Amino acid sequence: MKTRGLINSLCFVEIKRHDKSLLAEQPTRPGVCAPSTYLTSGIAQVQTTVQDALEQIGRKLMPDDGLGNPTGEMLFNIHPRSCLIAGSLSEFEGDFGGVNEPKFRSFELYRRHMMRPELITFDELFERAKFIFNHEPESGAHDTSDEITL
Repeated sequence: MKTRGLINSLCFVEIKRHDKSLLAEQPTRPGVCAPSTYLTSGIAQVQTTVQDALEQIGRKLMPDDGLGNPTGEMLFNIHPRSCLIAGSLSEFEGDFGGVNEPKFRSFELYRRHMMRPELITFDELFERAKFIFNHEPESGAHDTSDEITL
């Protein structure tokens, strides 16, 4: 993928499954849940893809149309963004309603300290898309406080 703006940059997105666990089945100790192998494998895959792109593409990419004709685009590959879309926050719902706070805390602490890739769950992505689709900007001045990015 690529960002859209005055200057375009590459963005790497890995899409996994929505029904796979984000956390290991058993806590490592009371109140502490480790990320699942599925999640850490996805992270390693994205990180390796980005590193390969840095080594193979270099700082910029000038794509062609598949027949060798330049498209006129120039995409930069300078410390590119990356996202991993996996799992669902419903995993942290308790058996009798509510949120299993130790599990949710473990996941949030893990993802908030992860620089790259950005971890996004399918339900979060759906809610962002729904907001963007349903949001009609007011005419006049542009208010950036309502912007949502991936």
